[in-house]
Amino acid sequence: MRRPQEIAKDVETMGTMVNLTSVFESLASMRISQIKGKVQQSEVFFGELWHIYRQLRLDQTFRFGRSDHKKADKKELRILITAEGGFSGDIDQRLIRLALEGYNKAEHDIIIIGHHGAVQLAQQGIDFKKYFKLPKQDEDINVEPITEEAQMYDNTIAYYQSYQSLTVQNVKKMNISKALQEQGEATIDQMLSGDVINEDTYIFEPSTYEVVEHLERSMTSIILAQIILESKLAQYASRFKAMTAAHERADESLAEFRMMFNRSRRAIKDARLKEIVVGMRKVKATREAKARAAAQA
Repeated sequence: MRRPQEIAKDVETMGTMVNLTSVFESLASMRISQIKGKVQQSEVFFGELWHIYRQLRLDQTFRFGRSDHKKADKKELRILITAEGGFSGDIDQRLIRLALEGYNKAEHDIIIIGHHGAVQLAQQGIDFKKYFKLPKQDEDINVEPITEEAQMYDNTIAYYQSYQSLTVQNVKKMNISKALQEQGEATIDQMLSGDVINEDTYIFEPSTYEVVEHLERSMTSIILAQIILESKLAQYASRFKAMTAAHERADESLAEFRMMFNRSRRAIKDARLKEIVVGMRKVKATREAKARAAAQA
């Protein structure tokens, strides 16, 4: 049996592990709450922009802020949002499998966000147009470079991790232009309809067309930021689930080590007590032998 001093070190180490997993679990939970609030705020702001844009646009075509004289690439742009690190389980693999369904290099371009996904694509020999790191911060996310890329294409599909609950995370794909239309129309009923915004009631500088283009770029940036935030939300939920499981296992291991420590101490005490009893019996036997020898003499 191991000595108590050795087991005591394991107890201390496992106690530290319990505390660390508890801290990481709390941090993930806090991040989840913060991101949920940011997504809700961005949805309100998006609704306000759509309310203005809906009254100014001339047709139903969403051009991502691209000027009429600029020709869009006929290829489909696929934006993959994955984790930055390698501790994301199999969800990135499932996302990449979904994104590569029907993939044809001549018809599709890929932009990858997140180092983990870039490594997996490289391992499969899949070329991608550009790679961006997943933003570390959860606010003031700069998506302008991605928005500029989306402007060059008629059709853009985003593949991302979706938060369902703390225990369930899925992968989704989103047609950006359709999602912009659907989200805008879903929020338009909540906006105040009394303020009419057009060229008769407002002066637009430098021109109405450029204002419309700016609104399209802004709304594209907002929805891309929302997708990145939801992907990070799913990653935090996955991390929360992993930390919860690790915390439970650490608690169980700590209880087992404490039990082993107590058993080891009790075993040593029992061994010492046994040694004392054996020693006393030997002393007693020696005394009795001497007494018998003296009596015979």
